[in-house]
Amino acid sequence: MRVATWNVNSIRSRVARVVDWLGREDVDVLAMQEIKCKPEQFPFEAFADAGYEVQLHGLNQWNGVAFASRLPMEEVTIGFPSAPGFGVANEDGSLPLEARAMGVTVSGVRMWSLYVPNGRELGHPHLDYKLDWLAKLADDTSGWLAAFPDQPIALMGDWNIAPLDTDVWPTWSFETSTHTSPPERAAFAKFEQIGLTDVVRARVPDGFTYWDYQQLRFPRNEGMRIDFIMGSKAFADLVTAASIHRNERKGDAPSDHVPVLVDLAVDVEDDDRPMIF
Repeated sequence: MRVATWNVNSIRSRVARVVDWLGREDVDVLAMQEIKCKPEQFPFEAFADAGYEVQLHGLNQWNGVAFASRLPMEEVTIGFPSAPGFGVANEDGSLPLEARAMGVTVSGVRMWSLYVPNGRELGHPHLDYKLDWLAKLADDTSGWLAAFPDQPIALMGDWNIAPLDTDVWPTWSFETSTHTSPPERAAFAKFEQIGLTDVVRARVPDGFTYWDYQQLRFPRNEGMRIDFIMGSKAFADLVTAASIHRNERKGDAPSDHVPVLVDLAVDVEDDDRPMIF
């Protein structure tokens, strides 16, 4: 089974590129982030014509996560249980929950599409929200791992954290920027401490997944590695190959992120793909 994650940065603007890539790469399941639309605005038809069912969580023109799968999706879950909110309080005093997480199970593999809050800038309340969001997700994940130790589980998406110095270009300002601050890196490391592994890095040690549109960042290769597939041991044991698809940042109207893909040793029905060596 071939699964991937991609921050598409508005699915209505990128639908042709995304569907074309799914076909070219023979992807079974794609986790998407920043779809930036409500359910009634999603371009379902293009995915259906390509053989994919879509499940999504989108509330407005911001954020939004989704899955496209040509295999049956089960246990569709919107948000994780302890997710904190952000913004102007509701009448009951609670904070609004954003469309940043959803889970599905495909062929026994539990996958989450995650769009981690950006943090905006050091000292901003959004950074506190980001750290709280990650801490709560880690707590919930720890519970899932304990409850289902043999189930393959993967947290896939845009983490908005570059955990290593080599995950940003050499002239990045570490002292004044989010994404590389010690608290953010510690929040990311927590997921490794509870038993998840970056299943891509061992096979693809170098390479960025994001380049800003401004200041010729992509031609200069001034990017960041912030999109990850973090898997449980049961998930990691299934991984047979991994890749970062840098070329999807090229061409007309690309997303500022590129897909990250893994192959899993999971049998699926009617799998007539060629062998990958």
